[in-house]
Amino acid sequence: MPRASRFGKKKSIATWDEGDIAPGETRNFRLTVSESYSGMNVRIPIQVRRAKREGPTVFVTAALHGDEINGTGVIRQMIHDGALDLKCGGLILVPVLNLLAFDRHSRYLPDRRDLNRCFPGSLGGSLASRMARRIFDEIVMRSDYGIDLHTAAVRRTNYPNIRADMGNAEVARIAHAFGSELVLNGKGPKGSFRREATSIGCPTIVMEGGEVWKVEPRIVESAMKGVTNVLRELGMLEGETEIPPQQTVLEKTVWLRAERGGFLQFHVAPGEVVVREQAIATNTNLLGVERSVLYAPFDGVVIGMTTLPAVTPGEPVCHLGRLPRGTKAAQLSQDRSEDEGLEERLFEELSTNFMVVERSDETEGMGETGDSE
Repeated sequence: MPRASRFGKKKSIATWDEGDIAPGETRNFRLTVSESYSGMNVRIPIQVRRAKREGPTVFVTAALHGDEINGTGVIRQMIHDGALDLKCGGLILVPVLNLLAFDRHSRYLPDRRDLNRCFPGSLGGSLASRMARRIFDEIVMRSDYGIDLHTAAVRRTNYPNIRADMGNAEVARIAHAFGSELVLNGKGPKGSFRREATSIGCPTIVMEGGEVWKVEPRIVESAMKGVTNVLRELGMLEGETEIPPQQTVLEKTVWLRAERGGFLQFHVAPGEVVVREQAIATNTNLLGVERSVLYAPFDGVVIGMTTLPAVTPGEPVCHLGRLPRGTKAAQLSQDRSEDEGLEERLFEELSTNFMVVERSDETEGMGETGDSE
């Protein structure tokens, strides 16, 4: 696919500043992306795998936000489980893309910028912009496809989902192949890694799953299956892709926000399918007296949630994706439960992170006088 002229021609996976990589060879090295306050080189660890036969080159990156380390655990597991016997092509594995933020357990760089809003970067810009340009030149410009692994932001969790520009045929191809139950359609924010990589001819998707500062077993399992699926779809690995019985492409999502300050009682969990007017969370004071209730505005699925039940007015509580026309909430729930596959196990495990209580009729109308919605 074409590359934008200002970035020059696509680079070879075989030739790096650290040395050449022969067909059939795997090499570990460190790519210099910046310098620290002390003047030491900041070098991110990379593993490059090259098959004996030519084929596509795919990058898999994690910790673009330095506190989102589920993907770091995924790439570590991929490197050590011995399942990456490539038939053709090449693989660029980057367990920590944003090392300066990773070392600080932070989402952001020391200059307070979000690296995932600074692509494709520039040679003479800010710290973040220069790092972005180096990453773009050395990783994206060698790749034909990309997979970037993320989690929810701090004090939130996400049910595993793919973010992808489904209007791009090759992006849609690998998004479907990844095999997540949920796909959020969109180009991504301006300056984001996946949007800018896709724009210059490297179709890239993002997986979102789990929480910051953790390596969660089911999220790792889901991501590893997804990456393997993509490599199989591209003919780089043996085997058939494993796709759930139903994949839902979400065109519209909303964050339901707290109307009052208080302490939340959750009625749903990440990944749950809900119907219009279903109770999502009840807001009470610290003595348990109801103040307000959040209800689903449409049939949808819970993409993500806050993990902190104490809220002030306007704080995000639940990220809800609207089910597309023709998709029945009951059927989606039934397909998942009958399949008894990874999606059902994911839902059950993530549910244990929340105290979820069904809202009964007896609890309705228990608010203080004049204190309910």
